[in-house]
Amino acid sequence: MKVLLEGTAGPYGWPVPGCGCSSCSRLPAAARRRPARISVDGRVLSPGGCVVASGGERLLHAPAGSVPDDVPEDVPGDAGAPFDVVLIDLLERPERLGGLRRRGLVGERTHVVAVGIDHRVPTESELERRLSLWGARAVPDGTVLDTCEPAPARPVPPRRTILLGGSRSGKSAEAELRLLAEPEVVYVATGPSGGDDPEWLARVRGHRERRPAHWETAETTEVAGLLETARSPLLIDGLGTWITAVFDECGAWEGGARARERVEARCDELVAAWRGTRARVVAVSDEVGLGVVPATSSGRAFRDALGRLNQRLVAESEDAALVVAGRLLPLPI
Repeated sequence: MKVLLEGTAGPYGWPVPGCGCSSCSRLPAAARRRPARISVDGRVLSPGGCVVASGGERLLHAPAGSVPDDVPEDVPGDAGAPFDVVLIDLLERPERLGGLRRRGLVGERTHVVAVGIDHRVPTESELERRLSLWGARAVPDGTVLDTCEPAPARPVPPRRTILLGGSRSGKSAEAELRLLAEPEVVYVATGPSGGDDPEWLARVRGHRERRPAHWETAETTEVAGLLETARSPLLIDGLGTWITAVFDECGAWEGGARARERVEARCDELVAAWRGTRARVVAVSDEVGLGVVPATSSGRAFRDALGRLNQRLVAESEDAALVVAGRLLPLPI
């Protein structure tokens, strides 16, 4: 099967004509993309659906809005086998790729190529970063894919990642973005359920609605145990609410030295489990050292405990970054 991608952008191209957004205005001329036009073995491909070539190779085309439930159940050919090529809009719902992997329809030999590329991503470099996280790639207009050639190997992601940031910095959204294309994820919610607080319940609901439906959720503060036993990737959101719960459990808000020692022991346990985990894990934590000094002794104890925990976990992580106003700032070693 030979696939010619004459154009790889959305229906209006990238930049979108007449659009004044920052993505369109700063796109260099060399990176411009024409509206999607794809041919398979010389025949123009209709938007959406599956194609089987004369040699039996299979291609799935999933532009924006075309496949509401990952992919139809009645795919042609061997329904349980991976496609040879998947051309997919990953700026709309990247979790669809995780669904395809979960069903065995995308494997190590599948060419996963992003189409429908446009100003929904701010820059070409950010596009490349996201696709690398999701195990996909973008190709220039005019590229010919030949299924006789092996698909590029998927980059091996860092095993342990810490994302730090202030309130509403975008750190949780960045953590979720890292894992959207995985077939299985356990979302570890360490915060309270919200009780009758409408504002907190709205926050929790917003997080749930943003996550893929197939992700499993574990509401627990026993994070060390999950790190020791997990086989699927974990997303821990977050360490600030975890240590708040630990302060509650240990009576450390108004307690003395003994209570604070129990908090330190729980932190030691978490760091040891983090160091020894075999699972891929992305954790979110609050950067608490940039504001004013808390007015109370308990507030200062909380700030110090979380700050020390952040330092220890970052020291044991392959990847760490600070998220500020939705922008990612990698923290070099």
